[in-house]
Amino acid sequence: MIYVSRKEHFNAAHKLYNPKWTKEKNVEVFGPCANENWHGHNFDLIVTVKGIPDPESGFVVDLKKLSTLIRNEVIEKLDHKNLNTDVDFMKDKLASCENLIVEIWKILNSHLPSITSRGKLHCIRLYETPRNYVEYYGE
Repeated sequence: MIYVSRKEHFNAAHKLYNPKWTKEKNVEVFGPCANENWHGHNFDLIVTVKGIPDPESGFVVDLKKLSTLIRNEVIEKLDHKNLNTDVDFMKDKLASCENLIVEIWKILNSHLPSITSRGKLHCIRLYETPRNYVEYYGE
């Protein structure tokens, strides 16, 4: 099995805030991430596709096509946006990285067959900061 990864980047703002809780409870749980005026991150998204290379091209997936797919279906919807208010697939969801990565998986997993018949989505890693990231395997 071969694992092929593509890294993309986007900038976005969000606020971690549960409307069912008091302001005090939100601050207690989320700290400065509950800031009423939002806060932003420089996100890195790494998408890994697994499979057996095509004998004619040698590719599991064409990385140019994977990059275009990620940019068109995910990055354009997230870059320089407010995750809480501007992103349709995050509507009515807490804008945590954990929730965001599940939604990104759903989008990419549904579109991947249009660019490869040999590869399957293996893993997505989303860096919120250089030291904090979430990873999802579609489970």
